Amino acid sequence: MSNCSGDCSSCSSQCEKKDLMEQQNAFSNVRHVIGVVSGKGGVGKSLVTGALAALTARAGYRTAVLDADITGPSVPKMFGIHNKAGGDENGIDPIVTASGIKVMSINLLLEDEESPVVWRGPMIAGVVKQFWTDVKWGDVDVMYIDMPPGTGDVPLTVFQSLPVDAIAVVTSPQDLVAMIVKKACSMAQMMNIPVLGLVENMSYVKCPDCGKKIEVFGPSKTAQVSEQTRLPLLAQVPMDATLAALCDAGEIERLDVDYFDALLAQITSLFLEK
Repeated sequence: MSNCSGDCSSCSSQCEKKDLMEQQNAFSNVRHVIGVVSGKGGVGKSLVTGALAALTARAGYRTAVLDADITGPSVPKMFGIHNKAGGDENGIDPIVTASGIKVMSINLLLEDEESPVVWRGPMIAGVVKQFWTDVKWGDVDVMYIDMPPGTGDVPLTVFQSLPVDAIAVVTSPQDLVAMIVKKACSMAQMMNIPVLGLVENMSYVKCPDCGKKIEVFGPSKTAQVSEQTRLPLLAQVPMDATLAALCDAGEIERLDVDYFDALLAQITSLFLEK
């Protein structure tokens, strides 16, 4: 496993990871998978997932989002999706957004989207695998997986069962988060999953009058974590009322910012070909 690239599709070796890898649906052709993870909740992981998907689709790539945060699904609301997913004997059809992004989330299968999902870990992990094996994704250049926080059942299931090319780790500026980031990165390293870099959310507030950047949480600690982990800090996303309003209104696809340019460029240059 020391030389494992994380891609089992062309590997001839027999190892535990390959044995656990699930086959995608027969009507799916997902070329690349990028996980969006965080060590703790509330740092903006779903926001980053939605933004990356919207910007990737706008760049001309066939894009999908698999919402693996089963107990806290927020992706459908971000994209303004309230209808339910259908399907046939061949599998489940994802919902397609206005800009062509394919989305699957537990909320698209519940009778009431506000009903809580009160399930134990193994059942939740099983549903995530079914989103890969039972959904007819069709042709997809890149799929973003919005994972729940932490290093528990679902991240472990995704890393072991899906062909994840790389992950981006979302954090916030506080010193408290530094240890949590290192845990998420260490888990990825243990699973031989490359880490693209760090995304710092809630980095600052820009004064609407003078344009000065105000660090609400004090000086950022993420740069230090970047040095310690030798991972690049690829994005610093401000507390932007306009961005929040787009998410609340289900209009994330109208996003027009440059915060994610470096991260998106790395994803497209490493994994995608038009």
